[in-house]
Amino acid sequence: MEFNDEEKYLMFYLNEENYGIPILKVNEIIGLMEITSIPRTPVFMKGIINLRGKIIPIMDLRLKFEMPERAYDEQTCIIIVEIPIEGINKFIGIVVDKVAEVVNIYGKDIELPPQYGQEYENEFLIGIGKVKEKVVMLLDIEKIINCHEMISILKDSDKKALEV
Repeated sequence: MEFNDEEKYLMFYLNEENYGIPILKVNEIIGLMEITSIPRTPVFMKGIINLRGKIIPIMDLRLKFEMPERAYDEQTCIIIVEIPIEGINKFIGIVVDKVAEVVNIYGKDIELPPQYGQEYENEFLIGIGKVKEKVVMLLDIEKIINCHEMISILKDSDKKALEV
């Protein structure tokens, strides 16, 4: 995989580790708001929110990565990302522990993730970025969201939007 000369990433924290997603995938960052749960969804799906008249599914990224759950606090926030799902752009919110900053990461400062065999494949990780003295795990947000279970959940949230 080849990385661009320079790209901007939104850095955030999960479990005190640095993660980043391309800023071009980020629509906005909002504070925590009331989340309406949807029955019979995976544990990482927290539910849906009504954001200015749009129904947005909310996923807790910490739980998606099978990290221990933690109580939300004043630094917990939701990153609204826009990604294509089955050819249609959709908005999805991801809950993170804390947003840090937007950084420029040069292609030369990104390495491919280590491979530990197929059993421990890093399917959601596109690279490891080096920013100052930090290591940032760069995520492929489209792969995280474009999995079979998420697509069916998004279709259900579209149905819920029609019911509102």
